[in-house]
Amino acid sequence: MEQLPHFQTFRSQTINSQIINSQTINSLGIDGVLSPTCHYRISDQDLLKGYEIMTLTRLVDERMITLQRQGLISFALSSFGEEACAVASAAALNFCDWMYPQYREPGVMFYRGWSIQEYIHQMFCNSHDLNLGHQMPNHFGAKSLNVVTVSSTIATQIPHAAGCAYAMKLQGEKSVAIAYFGDGGTSEGDFHAGLNFAAVRKVPAIFFCRNNGYAISTPVSKQFASDGVAPKGIGYGIATFRVDGNDYYAVHEITAKAKGLCLEGKGPVLIEAMTYRRGAHSTSDDPSLYRKETEVKEWEAKCPILRLKRHLMIKGLWDDKQDAAMIEKISQEISLSIDVAKAAPAPPLQSLFEHVYFQS
Repeated sequence: MEQLPHFQTFRSQTINSQIINSQTINSLGIDGVLSPTCHYRISDQDLLKGYEIMTLTRLVDERMITLQRQGLISFALSSFGEEACAVASAAALNFCDWMYPQYREPGVMFYRGWSIQEYIHQMFCNSHDLNLGHQMPNHFGAKSLNVVTVSSTIATQIPHAAGCAYAMKLQGEKSVAIAYFGDGGTSEGDFHAGLNFAAVRKVPAIFFCRNNGYAISTPVSKQFASDGVAPKGIGYGIATFRVDGNDYYAVHEITAKAKGLCLEGKGPVLIEAMTYRRGAHSTSDDPSLYRKETEVKEWEAKCPILRLKRHLMIKGLWDDKQDAAMIEKISQEISLSIDVAKAAPAPPLQSLFEHVYFQS
């Protein structure tokens, strides 16, 4: 398996009988070949769905960036290169599990059944947006999907997920809460407060860190002196795993394992998914000012979508003709959804204070 840049492996340790993995977990090579040491199995149907949702996520992201450049929407963020983190983890969980995403997890919404149209209405912040324009674009969420709305404030979802998981424990529910965040989020106080609370109370929470190398323009080397994020989990006595975040199999397996540990009453789990933000932080960012193009190029071969596509082809489940037809179908749906969203009116003025203040 290929070696991932930005970090060495952290040392194997056992603290308070917690599980600590000493290396980055890999299963699927960049050539699409599954390691013979991987005994974890995902059904063909689930693999195909995962590939479709990752592809859909990327195609939607690309069009949203174009719309922002055209002045049709105000803002856009992309999960370009990180799609497996959201989609594979969502695939490993159940609908009853609560999700607390950041803004690079639209794949979670799509995997749980949110339509392209619903997503684009939110990006336009129009009258069909579930948030009625109260949130920025890319600040999605849906109560019907058990996905809590994204907050702009970095890392606030971490203690929220810990609290949700504690409530689940008190009520005897067989569910978990998962919080997604980037490496920059671990520099916030909310990360430390949330993990410490979860560890002490042994709540069924999964803390999923997408370590994509940068907190906007700040590289991980200037954020913390530790070897990545995983040692932080070790410090709090939390079961910790470092996984190749672009490996669909590895992310799926470790998320499923994390849930199992949570439901066994062993407390929370921290997953550090090693990935890379191939695009800009947002449409307000110019990454050429702080990183070299050669660095970005190194990650093209590690693309999670390309890797899973090759695997599906090796298994005889997919071919180029099917791929072209799927991309065309998704692209047409995106275009139609954009036309519908453009024609929709803005939220009515009287909705300005709806869902903001409680009225008895």
